[in-house]
This record gives sequence, structure tokens and C-alpha cells, in this order.
Amino acid sequence: MPDQPPPSLLAHGAEQLSLVVVDAYNAELRSSEGFVGDRASKRAFIAIVDDWRARVRQAGEDPFGETPTTEISKKQLDKVMSQGDAEAAGIIHGAIEEFSQEFAQVIRRFLRLKNWKDVQRIAVGGGLRQSRIGELAIGRTAVILKASGFEIELKPIRHESDHAGLIGSVQLLPSWILAGHDSILAVDIGGSNIRAGIVELNAKKKPDFSAAAVGRFELWRHVEDSPEREDAVKRLIEMLLDLIKRAEKDDLKLAPFIGIGCPGVIRADGTIDRGGQNLPGNWEVKSFNLPHLLREAIPKIGDHETLVVMHNDAVVQGLSEVPFMRDVEHWGVLTIGTGLGNACFTNRATEEEEPQKNEKSEKSEKNERSEKNEKGEKGEKKSSEKK
Repeated sequence: MPDQPPPSLLAHGAEQLSLVVVDAYNAELRSSEGFVGDRASKRAFIAIVDDWRARVRQAGEDPFGETPTTEISKKQLDKVMSQGDAEAAGIIHGAIEEFSQEFAQVIRRFLRLKNWKDVQRIAVGGGLRQSRIGELAIGRTAVILKASGFEIELKPIRHESDHAGLIGSVQLLPSWILAGHDSILAVDIGGSNIRAGIVELNAKKKPDFSAAAVGRFELWRHVEDSPEREDAVKRLIEMLLDLIKRAEKDDLKLAPFIGIGCPGVIRADGTIDRGGQNLPGNWEVKSFNLPHLLREAIPKIGDHETLVVMHNDAVVQGLSEVPFMRDVEHWGVLTIGTGLGNACFTNRATEEEEPQKNEKSEKSEKNERSEKNEKGEKGEKKSSEKK
């Protein structure tokens, strides 16, 4: 049987990327109450705060007054925690504790999955992470897991959530394709927002792209406009064309590439199999292909034909952590947003890391042989002593 060709490094929803293998993503864990991930979403946190407020109102005044929880921003909640009314802060403390217990339980469920059982570290992203209350929830969840015997690290994603979902697109293609360029276009599509931005690679500063950062940036809260699918695509194209003009003004050397993070299970042809239910219109029909539409609208960037690669949004947000995860083998990402995005990865060794990996492997084998020989010698010694 002839050897199978290696998987394309520019396929949509690819399993193998340059530096990682995407072991799994978009796991849809269910319980009798519905999707398990819904218990650790932004909506779940809001519902918990609402419940605490309702309980307080039964015995007195709600310190937040008549303002709906959905209209209280994360910044306002952070301010309450640091210098606000003590009872209001108590409500948020109670909500953080309850949410953290739920989040820890959700993570335990993930760690039972075959692809997740060897995960050593989890990066937590999404909108809730971008606040002090989110960081406290992540920290409290980490403590709960460790106290119950789970040896796993839980860390907030380093970049702002608005930026992480764009920066991760840098990892969707081999670095050699970016030679001669200093930036790319990236898109992060969510259930509430569509973000598009210019990611500046800063490769001269850090060749591993650990210094990549978002320069120009546009955000559209489509949930407020309730657009049709075609209107959403048209608006996205306008955002990208505007960013291309800005890149030219800023004298940036844009690579002919657009990276997209999008909810759902992404087929190799760029269509969405399932999981796009929160997007404007129906994105799951096979006749709708966003990468194809973007290539048609923007056939060239500079003098070269445009490449478009799309992957799951949690995967792409997780990919922003690739340069900072080289010290572990298996790791994952959970994004707390409209739902709970999820993905787990296994690192692939670079050419520089391969000799170190082999050296570690040889050292490990040598240690195992030494240990066996030592046990054998001890056994022989005991046997001779008995005689």
C-alpha cells in the first residue's frame, strides 16, 4: 500500500498544524440538563448573579437596585469588588464561588475524555476572563481542582480575549509562508461579536511569534443589529478592505493571508458541519462557504493571491498560547463566552527541539534500565543473603 500524503498544512479545520496536533475540539458533553459546557458560560454566571440577587431581595433591598444584571458591565462589577458596597461585593463573591464549583465540575468531565485525560495545563479565555472577577473565578477553580487531587494547571490566556482570537491565526500556517511579511489579517467570529484586525508579527523581536500583537482592530456587535447572514458577510468584507487600506497607510507588509476563527465543527472544504447556531442566519448549510466568499471578494492582497484558512474559534484562541506551552506536551483551552469553547492539543517538536526530545528520551530509557538493573541487583543480593 503506497504511503499516504501528509495532511495539508493549509486545510480548514486541520488536525495537524506546524507546531501542534489538534487532538479534539468542540466536544459537546451532555447531561440530563443539557450541554455540560452551558454550566460554565457567561450566561451561566449572569444567571447565578441573578439568583443571588433574588435571594437577597427576599430579606431586604438589592444593593444593585433595579438594574438588570445583563446591563452591569464587567468593569462595574470589578469596581464593586474593589471599592463598592459590601453587600454588593458579597453577592459577586457568592456568584464567583458557585460558578467556580460548576466550572471545576465541568473540567472534571472534560478530563475523563480520552483526548483530554493527559492534559497538563489549561488556558482559560473568552470574555469573562477579561476581568478581575473572571481571573478570580479561574483562580478559585484551580484551587478546587487541586484540592480534589487533580494535578493540572489552570491559567488565564495571556492576551486580551479580543486579541487572542486574532493572534492565534498566526499559527494556522507554516512560518516560512510569512517570510518577507510583517503582518496578517485575522477574523474572530463569535455569537455576539465579529472582530477583525491586523496582527503584527514582530518576528524580528521574537521569531516564535510570542511578541505578535494586534495593531489596527475593528469590532462589530452583530447581536445588536440582528443582521441576515449575507449582510454579516458583507459587513465583514468591508471591515477587511478597510484594514487593508490602513495597512498600506501604515506601510505594513501584509501577508496574502486571512485567518478565521469561527464557532462550530469546520469541514476541510471550509463549510460548517454543526455548532454555528448562535451566528446570524444559517451558516451550517453546505452551500455556504465563508472562506470562498472572502477569496472572491478579496482575490489578492498586494501582488499575491489571497489564502484563507478557517478553524474553530476556541482552537484559534488556544493557538495564541502556542509559544508559551512548549514546556508541556499536552494542553487545552476553554473559552468562557456565549457557550464554553474547548480544544486540546499535543505539541509537535520543532527541528531545534527534536534533539533535546531525543536526548530526554534516551536519558529516560537509561534511567529505566538503571532502575531495573538496580532492582535486579537488590533481588540477587537478597537471594544470596537467604542462602
